[in-house]
Amino acid sequence: MTGHAVLYQAAALCLCYPDEEFHERLPLIGAAAPAGLDGFLSFAAATEPRELAAHYVRIFDFKNRHSLYLSWWREGDTRRRGMALVRFKEVYRAHGLEFSGEELPDFLPAVLEFSAHVGPELLLEHRSGLELLRLALREADTPYADVLDAVCASLPGPSPKDQAEARALARSGPPREDVGLEPFALIGEH
Repeated sequence: MTGHAVLYQAAALCLCYPDEEFHERLPLIGAAAPAGLDGFLSFAAATEPRELAAHYVRIFDFKNRHSLYLSWWREGDTRRRGMALVRFKEVYRAHGLEFSGEELPDFLPAVLEFSAHVGPELLLEHRSGLELLRLALREADTPYADVLDAVCASLPGPSPKDQAEARALARSGPPREDVGLEPFALIGEH
């Protein structure tokens, strides 16, 4: 495994829910992981398991602004997101893999694990979302930001298009649509 592959695999494990298996693997992750993950790994090792789990839930489960689903950053909760998810599955298939996880195929830990084996194609394709997630985690002052810092640092520098897209997404947020809600707007207008 190359250095980036080890980083992506370790980052994938760090960004999953910190269950009992995570805590069992923590010494191995720490021994193999690149230096960029030291801050998070020290935090995880020093934090009581239930407290770490509560922190994870607070950071990732209650705010879309910290979404680990990469297509959400570009497509939001729109119909286009379905096509984006199909695209992830197509990329997996093109590399001889069939996505069968319990999560959606754009779940960042799954994408990182895939990237550890075949390269950062999907990470690069969703660079602006990764950068927005990194900035949001940094703003939340969570050690999970260290994981995103390391992943983003491993990718080639953002192109002006990526920076512009990240700025535009930050200003407006992901797209939204109210599909099928028009008839309900008439209720109460009599």
